[in-house]
Order: sequence, then structure tokens, then C-alpha cells
Amino acid sequence: MPDARNYFCSIEVALDCISGKWKPAIVYRLKGGALRFTELHRQVPQASRKVLTEQLRQLEADGLVVRIALDDEVPRGVCYDLTAVAQGLLPALRLLHDWGIAHAQRQHLHLRLLDERADNEDAP
Repeated sequence: MPDARNYFCSIEVALDCISGKWKPAIVYRLKGGALRFTELHRQVPQASRKVLTEQLRQLEADGLVVRIALDDEVPRGVCYDLTAVAQGLLPALRLLHDWGIAHAQRQHLHLRLLDERADNEDAP
């Protein structure tokens, strides 16, 4: 999030952190714990590897995601996890998730959930 930007609404600050085609999905998928890049990409397959990397870097810069080096592996691997700041965002994302399902039904929109089981879990 750029420091020089002036915000006129607190919602604008929050949306700036999660705006991006795949950021909400990334945060929502990491709610269950740390994932390696390949595991995360499997859960958000529509995102290209390049875009997923960019979105993860932005989330990391905004303090929502932490990149963890797995030093005990050769070659050295990494995984991604939510920060405590991002954990505070999960209830709001759950509300958006529920609202999206209800709105899709009201508007007769086709909604294809990638992982019904994960999407129906209670938010932490």
C-alpha cells in the first residue's frame, strides 16, 4: 500500500489491501494454515503462476502474508501463511463469501465453487 496515498474512508484502506483479482481468494485459502506455492496454486488454479506470485508479493508488502523459508529442505522451499493482521480480516471475508453466495442465487448467477468443503467451513 503506497504511503503517499490519502484515504477518505477506512473501507478504502481495507479494499486497497485486498483489491486484486486473486487476493481475496489467496487470503481465504490460507485461512487453514501455511501452504507451499504449488499447493496454493492448486487451490487457485485460474491464476497464472506469474500473477499469483505478484499478488503474494503485494499481500506480503501490505503485511497480510508472510513468506516462510523452509531451510531444512534441499532445494530450499518456501511457504506462505497469514499474519495476525490478516487473521483479523477473515470474519469480513467470510461475510463477503456468504453475501456472494446469496447474491448469486438472487441474481441467478452460475457460481462454481472450487472446493465446496473448504468454502463451507466456519471462519476461524
